[in-house]
Amino acid sequence: QVQLVESGGGLVETGGSLRLSCAAPGDMFSDQDMAWYRQVPGKQRESVATIRKDGSATYAHFVQGRFSISRDNANGVVYLQMNHLTPEDTAVYICTKITPNYVQWGQGTQVTVSS
Repeated sequence: QVQLVESGGGLVETGGSLRLSCAAPGDMFSDQDMAWYRQVPGKQRESVATIRKDGSATYAHFVQGRFSISRDNANGVVYLQMNHLTPEDTAVYICTKITPNYVQWGQGTQVTVSS
């Protein structure tokens, strides 16, 4: 099993954009649902967006219309395009892989949005 590797986090001003990437190598990537979660200290981890193996996507209400999740099955990468960011989006964003047998979590990447 290979670790999930996230990148693209950083500091951005309100209204700005970031694109997060998650490398999920493996022969069975195309058969796995992928998701992005986020977590703020002291709060429960929240689902941000999910993209299923058939390409369909679901978004949390607080990112609907601003974020877009996509996947590149050929290269085993899932993306989260984040637009119109606000300080409430500040969190650690965590990539997750959902298989029929287990759920794998990445280490997370910090996103900070300044006011």
